[in-house]
Amino acid sequence: MPIEPTSPLVSAAELAELLDGPQESRPTLVDVRWVLGGGEQHNRESYLEGHLPGASFLDLESALSDPVTASGAGGRHPMPSPERVQEGLRAAGVRSGRPVVFYDARASLGAARAWWVASYFGVEAHVLDGGLAAWQEAGLPVESGPVEVPPGDVVLEAGGRPTVDAIGVQDWVDRGGQLLDARPADRFRGENETIDPVAGHIPGARSLPALELLDDHGRFLPANAITALMHEAGADPERASAVYCGSGVQAAHVALALEAVGLPTPAVYVGSWSDWISGPDRPVATGPA
Repeated sequence: MPIEPTSPLVSAAELAELLDGPQESRPTLVDVRWVLGGGEQHNRESYLEGHLPGASFLDLESALSDPVTASGAGGRHPMPSPERVQEGLRAAGVRSGRPVVFYDARASLGAARAWWVASYFGVEAHVLDGGLAAWQEAGLPVESGPVEVPPGDVVLEAGGRPTVDAIGVQDWVDRGGQLLDARPADRFRGENETIDPVAGHIPGARSLPALELLDDHGRFLPANAITALMHEAGADPERASAVYCGSGVQAAHVALALEAVGLPTPAVYVGSWSDWISGPDRPVATGPA
């Protein structure tokens, strides 16, 4: 049973069946354990404590983001170069012509960033819905310790997904485009900002927090629930959107949620709020939309 190419999500049961299939058709498994501010050592140690059998580890900070600039331009997780991503994916065993399934602990934030970056560069990528927690809840086996994987040979080609930069976002809004903010609602309003030096949101944006698109088990909500949340946010589910967050991670999560239920693929502002505020003349709004 090959992975359905139109679906970015795969369930634990579906993945287990795929991994029982012929060796040549089994997807490559990549663990993208990630906690904001946790650092690579913390994330790698979490992986080593328990992961899907045969899964390699990929560090979001070093493989899926370029270095942060002194000016802050590009944001806290700048768009990575193709060379950086290719090196990271090859080290994780990702091969040309073979799908890859990314996962993390539960909420799929790190996995969504990996999915978005890999698919932007032309890789057939999917996400384990509910992550390691869903796998364990299904009673499936977990192993610990490092995994040696043969080096991959994936070759990347940019442009597989729509993006916008700060100028593009401003133009998008000026032309009446729909802009979604994936951060928690309090940060959107400019409250309880503890991460970025400026609080608020891009004028014209609507608040659609990424983690509200998950159920109590960390799995993505069905289409009717996601469209209802978009309506509640004042957004039209059938319209194309641009999406941003603090640094491009939760924006990828919203992009994954929308694509998984068949809604229009959004353009991701990779630099997001942390890039937006690096330009002192860019407007900032606070309060509800």
